[in-house]
Amino acid sequence: MSSTMATPTVLLENTENQAILRLSPPIGGLAVRGTIRVPGDKSISHRALMLGALAQGTTEIEGLLIGEDPQSTAHCFRVMGVEISQLNPQHVVVQGLGLGNLQEPATVLDAGNSGTTLRLMLGILASHSGRFFTVTGDDSLRSRPMSRVVKPLHLMQAQIWGRQGNSLAPLAVQGQTLRPIDYTSPVASAQVKSCILLAGLLTPGSTSVTEPSLSRDHSERMLKAFGAEISVDPETHRVTVTGPTQLQGQKVVVPGDISSAAFWLVAASILPGSELLLENVGVNPTRTGILEALEHMQANITHENERMVAGEPVADLRVRYAQLQACTIAGDILPRLIDEVPILAVAAVFAQGTTVIRDAAELRVKESDRLTAMAQTLQKMGAAVTELPDGLEITGGTGLQGAEVDSGMDHRIAMSLAIAALGAQGTTAIGHAEAAAISYPNFVKTLAAIT
Repeated sequence: MSSTMATPTVLLENTENQAILRLSPPIGGLAVRGTIRVPGDKSISHRALMLGALAQGTTEIEGLLIGEDPQSTAHCFRVMGVEISQLNPQHVVVQGLGLGNLQEPATVLDAGNSGTTLRLMLGILASHSGRFFTVTGDDSLRSRPMSRVVKPLHLMQAQIWGRQGNSLAPLAVQGQTLRPIDYTSPVASAQVKSCILLAGLLTPGSTSVTEPSLSRDHSERMLKAFGAEISVDPETHRVTVTGPTQLQGQKVVVPGDISSAAFWLVAASILPGSELLLENVGVNPTRTGILEALEHMQANITHENERMVAGEPVADLRVRYAQLQACTIAGDILPRLIDEVPILAVAAVFAQGTTVIRDAAELRVKESDRLTAMAQTLQKMGAAVTELPDGLEITGGTGLQGAEVDSGMDHRIAMSLAIAALGAQGTTAIGHAEAAAISYPNFVKTLAAIT
């Protein structure tokens, strides 16, 4: 992120150790207005690069997210011999090696800050017989639990070793022929499901994953498009892949990321006089929990130009200011909005009544402990927030005051605090604002353009 002073409201200062984002809404408040095209979906971007690398032939990708996490995925597969052109949103070309043909790397595979890269890649590496791999990440990723994917891979007879009972990176992987399993996951997690399905591509027989509730299904959709033999039972949330198989390169069009759109959906909902049009947003039903939650809060959001693009449902979303109402967010909806809980907490601060968010304990092991981070920073700005073991209780209407807060190098915390600051009185200074670049490199530029 470079230094930017687009309006008196938004100032990004680069210091020696961090970027500080200062937001000073005018007295009387501000409105956000305009048309936005959010970055490509991060989950789909990861999977397009991975499946393109594993497929036979050429994969062309349009709309790829050019954030630090997909860059980490591309770097790892380049180290294993895959030709991937320079990443850009317009056109990326991946020359696949064919399933089972990744090269043993001469160096450690570094997933950076990307849990998706590391967890999904473990399933791929474990099934590449005869090759040895070592994988790691940054300080944050090395502290995040990997056991939820390592345990089912061990059931497939994968050989994986790491710190603290094979639960923390760095991890060593000795690839070999695996055996199929019928795995019942204790949690609804797209990363767990995807890791096992990717391991099953080279595994003889049928490998199945059953979840307690539906998690995002981008892997199933894309694997089917690339030619894998995939079956889905929507009633039992069971997905099966039959291997060994082969994938064929495809043209992939990545829709806009609804997780990135969520910040603007909330911004326009809480700031009087606001109206935004968010173009080309992916509205996959396994990802639209944020829209359902905001609908429960009586937000004013309409879908326009609904269409299918490369197997994924897409729409333009128009959002106008509305007085939000408190609600309870818990249960099966959580896997479909887990990444959006921080910005939903901001929405709750401006809603009438007390909003309760439960069943979100997974947020404690993300890039930061997001429950504690949002509770403490919003409290510092004057919000009435109670931290629960698995969520938050937020009483709206208290009003926010500008304060000095910090993202903790968590991209979703940084952007959520920026939206909260738009509705605060006085100046808010957000430390380590550069974290936003992990998933939304142009976030500050877009923020300045609509205020």
